[in-house]
Amino acid sequence: MKKNLRIGLIGTGFMGRTHSNGYSQVAHFFPELEYRPVLQAVCSRNEASVKAFAEQWGYAAYETDWRALIARDDIDAVDICTPNDTHAEIAIAAAEAGKMILCEKPLARTVAEGQQMVDAINKAGVANTVWYNYRRIPAVSLAKQIVASGKLGKIFHYRANFLQDWTINADLPQGGAGLWRMDVAAAGSGVTGDLLAHCIDTAMWLNGAIVDVSAMTETFVKERMHQLTGKVEPVGIDDACIFHCHFANGSLGLFESTRYARGHKALYTFEINGEHASIRWDLHDLNRLEYFDHRDESIVRGWRSIHVTDGDQPYMGKWWVPGLGIGYEHSFIHQVADFLKSIETGAPCHPTFQDALETQKVCEAVIDSANARSWKDTGVESFAM
Repeated sequence: MKKNLRIGLIGTGFMGRTHSNGYSQVAHFFPELEYRPVLQAVCSRNEASVKAFAEQWGYAAYETDWRALIARDDIDAVDICTPNDTHAEIAIAAAEAGKMILCEKPLARTVAEGQQMVDAINKAGVANTVWYNYRRIPAVSLAKQIVASGKLGKIFHYRANFLQDWTINADLPQGGAGLWRMDVAAAGSGVTGDLLAHCIDTAMWLNGAIVDVSAMTETFVKERMHQLTGKVEPVGIDDACIFHCHFANGSLGLFESTRYARGHKALYTFEINGEHASIRWDLHDLNRLEYFDHRDESIVRGWRSIHVTDGDQPYMGKWWVPGLGIGYEHSFIHQVADFLKSIETGAPCHPTFQDALETQKVCEAVIDSANARSWKDTGVESFAM
């Protein structure tokens, strides 16, 4: 008999949909799991929209106050898909109520908020994870296996970027339900917490701790109308960020993110260069991992394209026949599966709140470095592999 894990979802936006799809699909493709997610209740402030969301996705009930959802006896796990400024309050309350917690990234707006969340889940002893979903794309998971195998040798360089273009409009307002990422009070930062946090999490998962950073940021439009006040107000988020860094293993890192790269909607790439070999990945071609090995015979030496669709590659044995790819949404299904397995075994489901706090430390050091125009230590001494 399967054991039910009753989900209480808070937030019905983009991430609420991706997570709901993950819960809905996981049992079809991971039937061996002991636990089965049940869409028990969903919460959003607008009753009409949350009712429609519940009906669309099959949630048994809905609430318009997240406190009421957490107080329900029929909720085992709380999934936080709300703006960043609400993560800490909701997570702490959920932990105090003894609920398992799944939280969207970034963990919080600041290290101080994130530390309070970590303290709360440690005190309560509840299972937890943060949705840095790109780890669960099979090609990225394969990159992890290759790095861990030592095939690259000593790592010299790690570089990543995440480029978008959706804010190149001086008339775009800030704040409100759709544009909270433009409001520093709600988001905490701009591209650093929204986009570079993904790059940083992946980088430290693959290559170890980032120990110090030197960064610069830019806000190209200095004032925007705020949708909640109707007034033109200063913009506090970073539109673009570039930083370089040292990893604990001695390698150098170079990271760039912007919302002002015309022609790019979600260009996320990374490349790692080692003494023997290199790998690189591109979200736009997410089922492929490129690999170069200098030890190959010189007449055939060159970049090879690995199509990550075979059953012996990460996660792919759960899907289709070799040659048929999967998509972005599958990374969330994989994270749900891993979380359910972690409940079964008692092992942590990485990235945990503690892992995400380490990423938060790097993000905060990046902002501090840019403001001070100087190198900043991150305070990250190790990173869970």
